[in-house]
Amino acid sequence: MFAIARLALSMKPFTAGDEESPAVAALRSYFDIIIAAGLVALLLIVFVIRTFYISSISMIPTLQIGDVFLIDQLTYHLRSPQASEIAVFTPPVPGLPEEFIKRVIGVPGDTIRISGGTVYRNGKALAESYENQPPKYDLVIRDFTIYVDGAALDPAQADIPSRGMWQAPDRIPRGFYFMLGDNRNYSDDSHVWGFARQAAFSGRAFLIIWPQLKVL
Repeated sequence: MFAIARLALSMKPFTAGDEESPAVAALRSYFDIIIAAGLVALLLIVFVIRTFYISSISMIPTLQIGDVFLIDQLTYHLRSPQASEIAVFTPPVPGLPEEFIKRVIGVPGDTIRISGGTVYRNGKALAESYENQPPKYDLVIRDFTIYVDGAALDPAQADIPSRGMWQAPDRIPRGFYFMLGDNRNYSDDSHVWGFARQAAFSGRAFLIIWPQLKVL
């Protein structure tokens, strides 16, 4: 539509000695700006930003059922996911929903332990204002696997990389991430299905647009 209007402005009868009036020149310039802005917006929508709808309780209180938010699909092509970011990714276990949204708790090289309702990263307790309630389970990464309440996750049902992919027996391997939902005791996350792989990340959540605007 903008392009058609711009074309219409450029099509006027030619008369010798005619000069473009200031009003037409200003209008032409205005439409040029609108067209450029529209093209930029289109590129952003198609290649950089998309929407995501929340249909589960796993990220309460940060994200409520029915929330619609924007995902930045470019950032993780330029850098790795960072701790505390809210990320969208493909879960590693078949049969789960097509995409999950969880919080990045541990990145490659980190140690992770959950004890007495507190999450520890690299030995330091995390101050998690976003958490809905303390986790009711204990967890530790050690001996090349993840233990929950003293039992190792089953590699047949969770993504636990083989020993050769670990750089240390108690640290998250390179290319893997430890993810948790903010609604800790009602979230299908790394304490159930193991690590998320970096290649599975599709975007970073950054802005709720419905029902009210809120930066994440």
